[in-house]
Parts: sequence; structure tokens; C-alpha cells
Amino acid sequence: MWKILAFTAGVAIGSAAFAESGPGFSPVATEACLAAMTDSQDPTTCIGSSANHCMETTEGGWSTYGMSQCLDQERDYWDQRLNAAYKAVRASRKATEKEMADLGSAAPSQGDALKNMQRAWIAYRDATCDYERSLWGGGTGGGPATVSCLMYMTAEQALYLEADGLVE
Repeated sequence: MWKILAFTAGVAIGSAAFAESGPGFSPVATEACLAAMTDSQDPTTCIGSSANHCMETTEGGWSTYGMSQCLDQERDYWDQRLNAAYKAVRASRKATEKEMADLGSAAPSQGDALKNMQRAWIAYRDATCDYERSLWGGGTGGGPATVSCLMYMTAEQALYLEADGLVE
């Protein structure tokens, strides 16, 4: 019982310190990293740059709560990019399908394939991150590990869809 109360008090103190201090999250570090990339470099190396900056510059940023907050904010950043990329790719595929139909093509639907791929990816991401959490055996590190997994996988998918050349 004391461990639960001590942990709860620690989270409350860590949460208050995190919320009241430092600059918090900004995507600037990630965007700067991506902007500096050359064609031969791997953009996935930029994933986590802003979350790490958030943890380093925010009081309480390296607490379990702080890490989860910084990682989740970068996950949200990548999720917004993913949604924009998906929307752009989907619109492009629909236009391509219309052109193909006008030509009398019986090619399979790219839009349907994209939608099915994305749905399968969501299930894969969720199962992978559930497994990641299980590796922590119920410990407090499971929360940040799960959010980190979600952030990395979401970022990788966003970059994959953006690489289609339709999103700048």
C-alpha cells in the first residue's frame, strides 16, 4: 500500500513539475533534423529528436510522466503528418484510378489497397506496441516504452507515405 501511495505522490509531484516548467515540446528539433538530411541519409534517424529535446529542457522531463508526455507529444506531431500524408496519397490514388478507368483499365484499386494497407498497419502497430509494453512486466517503464513505440512506428509510417512524393 505504501509503495502505491509513494508512487502516486511521486507521479503527482512529477506531473506538477513537468506542467509548470521549461519550454515543453516543440517539433523544431525534428524538423531541423529532417531539413538537414541529404538524399543518402535515413530520415528515421530524426525520429525522437523533439521528444528528447523536450525531456532534456523540461523540469521533470526525464521522469516517467515527463518522458511519456514528451514522447506522446512527438507521437501526436507524427500522427498529424501521417494523416496529412494519407489524405494526399489517397486523393492522388483516386485521381489515378479515375484516369485508369477512363482508359478502360481493369487495374486493381490503389485506393482500396492503400486503405487496406493502412488498416493492417494500425493493427500491426498496436500489437507491436502491446508486445513492447509486455516486456516491462507491469513496471512503470512500460508506459514510456509503449508511447515511444507508438511514436516511432507512427513516424516511420508517416515518412513512408510522405516518400510517395506527394507531401512536402
